Amino acid sequence: MPTEPKIRCNSIWKLFGPHPESTLAQIDRTLTRSQIQQDTGHVVAVKDVSFSVQEGETFVVMGLSGSGKSTLVRCLSRLIDPTAGQVLIDNRDITTVNQRELKDLRRHKMAMVFQHFGLFPHRTVLDNVAYGLEVRGERRQARLEKAMEFIDLVGLDGWAEHYPRELSGGMQQRVGLARAMAVEPEILLFDEPFSALDPLIRREMQDELLTLQSRLKKTMVFITHDFQEAIKMGDHIMIMRDGAVSQMGTPEEIVANPADKYVADFTEDVPRYKVLSAGKVMRPVNGQMIDSNGPTVPLNAKIESLIDLVADTDQPVAVVDANGTVQGTLDRSIVMKSMKGSM
Repeated sequence: MPTEPKIRCNSIWKLFGPHPESTLAQIDRTLTRSQIQQDTGHVVAVKDVSFSVQEGETFVVMGLSGSGKSTLVRCLSRLIDPTAGQVLIDNRDITTVNQRELKDLRRHKMAMVFQHFGLFPHRTVLDNVAYGLEVRGERRQARLEKAMEFIDLVGLDGWAEHYPRELSGGMQQRVGLARAMAVEPEILLFDEPFSALDPLIRREMQDELLTLQSRLKKTMVFITHDFQEAIKMGDHIMIMRDGAVSQMGTPEEIVANPADKYVADFTEDVPRYKVLSAGKVMRPVNGQMIDSNGPTVPLNAKIESLIDLVADTDQPVAVVDANGTVQGTLDRSIVMKSMKGSM
């Protein structure tokens, strides 16, 4: 039975202007962002967005600059109040809580990692990481011990007494990540955390976060404008344009079946064999008999991981479901087509 989502957003709207609530109540909500701005002088930053995030999932929100993704993530923590809609955390609508309850939510359940680090230059790495625990009122010795644990966890052992100016950009972002994780939140929000980093350091930080997530199983909402980063990091991806949702699904679903040209443009340069699974490209068996003694692969195996196996055999490779039942076959021609992007 499906569990209740950790995060659920219902019809989130955010308008910027002098009278957002009354404007939203009066406008034709089917109009485009530019039409609403021309008619009312208000900017629609987020337009009727709904989605849910399961506990332990990494949910990626992506789009170009101005698509509304950063405004949306700020609505999740109420750094910005939505004009309309619900943001439910553990089935509780946080748009209705008072400031004391909101402060408690931010201190104990939710943490955010920003693009530009936000470190205190006059504090050491150790004191930066311990800051959230200090705000929460934990005793100095206890918070420093916990901060040291997370400094080690993000690979900064030996840097605790250094200052941010002595660290590279990637190291500073590790400090920001350790600071967010030190308060042991249930939910982590990332607003383009790696976009200011050099490409090599960016890939290292992506890998580091994936490794940490495999251990900690946090619920993560990750904002990016980079589709390659989105498919690498996300269990599900939501693509935004002009404040609205263009498409939502798994990386495989979006790459295999883009909803429109806007989405298709993002997927154009993606190596499909890195995203597509055996179940997506297999040739269905349609009742034919398959040699059960030959090699088999699961439905969800990525084509990238099967290249050597298929190359080393002249026989079709059986694709099986969780019960071991053959659902289809793969062969060299299918794998080659998926690598060329012609499927």
